[in-house]
Amino acid sequence: AVTSKPEFYTAYTPYQAEASQGTLQAIFEFQTLIAELTALDVSNASLYDGATAVAEAAMMAYVHTGRNEVLVSGYVHPEYVQVLRAFGEGRGIKVRKGAEPNKKTAAIIFQQPDFLGLLVDARQLMQAAHDVGALAIACVDPISLAMLAPPGEYGADIAVGEGQQLGLSPSFGGPHVGFIACKRELVRKLPGRLVGTAHDAHGRRGFVLALAAREQHIRREKATSNICTNHSLCALAAAVYLTYMGPYGLRQIADVSFRRAHSLADRLARLQGWEPAFPERQFLNEFPFRVPKARSVVRKLARKGILGGLEVNRWFRELKDVLTFTCTEVNDPQALDELMAVLES
Repeated sequence: AVTSKPEFYTAYTPYQAEASQGTLQAIFEFQTLIAELTALDVSNASLYDGATAVAEAAMMAYVHTGRNEVLVSGYVHPEYVQVLRAFGEGRGIKVRKGAEPNKKTAAIIFQQPDFLGLLVDARQLMQAAHDVGALAIACVDPISLAMLAPPGEYGADIAVGEGQQLGLSPSFGGPHVGFIACKRELVRKLPGRLVGTAHDAHGRRGFVLALAAREQHIRREKATSNICTNHSLCALAAAVYLTYMGPYGLRQIADVSFRRAHSLADRLARLQGWEPAFPERQFLNEFPFRVPKARSVVRKLARKGILGGLEVNRWFRELKDVLTFTCTEVNDPQALDELMAVLES
């Protein structure tokens, strides 16, 4: 595997650009792929994970607009919101939930699909933000962009997300790689490292760390962010995955996940007492169901070695006895049959 090669596996941040052309090119390819996937102008060398990407995007909006309120719309990942609050506390940034911004709002943050797997009206939220001079920040699932409109297409200013599903193994919760992309006019507020291209005196193309003067080691307390590193090994894995799969492969994965999730939802709806928690809402490959005694259902599945639905009541009190189920390309029809056999028994 490419990520096991020692020149990538043991390398650190390329402080000496002329001696790190391979590492810089790999990061440049990652940036290019993320920018293309999100339909935005520029992406950085990666961030720690999806949660810090959300928080860093909010800091960008705070610096760009000079406003100190960030609006979280709908069901955004609760742990992302916790990290956002932690980041904002030191700068006096207020985080509130809702969908109606005002003149104090720096940005609206929404997740597409949201934490429950439901699709949101991204264009409406984007328009609401822009009407009051705020930025629109879309937190997206990169695989979903093979089927859904990319953030740049509907006018989002910043797109962020978690890239673990791009070829990274889920090992005790990690490793992760966050991504962030934005419009060209926001590039000097973008956190982290940026790799660009240049030409030497002989006209040969090379890779360099670009716009470094905006980073914290130079601007100190005036910098947008204190991050001075990235997850380049994970970013390399994500770049290899995206290149290998290509647009057609990603579309296949998204399509298979979509079909299996909707098939499972239809089968679950036939169980006594089971019903969609939001029947009027569309979903992609994850969906919430209201079930009798959710905790008992999860324990029953666990006894059979099945990682069942996620109890969302632990974060959202109003969603009592609601479980979310997810289907991806790894959940084959046999696995879904086994799940249904346990639930029907």
